[in-house]
Amino acid sequence: MKTTFNTDRWMSGKIGWLLLWLVGIPVPILLILFLLRGCT
Repeated sequence: MKTTFNTDRWMSGKIGWLLLWLVGIPVPILLILFLLRGCT
């Protein structure tokens, strides 16, 4: 199963957001940060 660079980057981004949530940052704060970054 071959993954592309975009898939790997997308997965690492998702893991980063999940880790932020796990350390206690509230979901509304994460949503605001996500929107400010431009959803990239």
